[in-house]
Amino acid sequence: MMFLLRMAFWLGLVLVLLPREKTPESEKMPQIGAADAVSAASAAVSDMSQFCKRQPAACEVGGQAASMIGQRATDGARKLYQMITDKKPNDHTSSIGDDPSESPEGGTAPHDTLEPGDLDVEWRLSAATTQVPQISVPDSTPAN
Repeated sequence: MMFLLRMAFWLGLVLVLLPREKTPESEKMPQIGAADAVSAASAAVSDMSQFCKRQPAACEVGGQAASMIGQRATDGARKLYQMITDKKPNDHTSSIGDDPSESPEGGTAPHDTLEPGDLDVEWRLSAATTQVPQISVPDSTPAN
């Protein structure tokens, strides 16, 4: 709640300080200087601090309302956190993304369905590599 109030304050301050276009309507508006605005803001803050002394019933009801709103916000955040972190069972019917360890019978199916014989690799030389080329070597013995 305080975050929203702070954000509204700073956003309002930025919007007030943005430069304005000169239009005929803006020339008719009263021109207020920065010093006048600061003194008016400080007077408003000091008046707000005295409000609870003048109207104690309104401050008490406002405090209870703020407390109730804060509690509801906390409960809502807790509920949202539980919804995000709780893991729900798969309720979809497609096979994409299903856990392969779960079988329809309720038991667990093995992760690897290959037999040990399926994993043995049959390795053979190809026909091209089994033929050894015949290389003729010149006779290097001296002729007598």
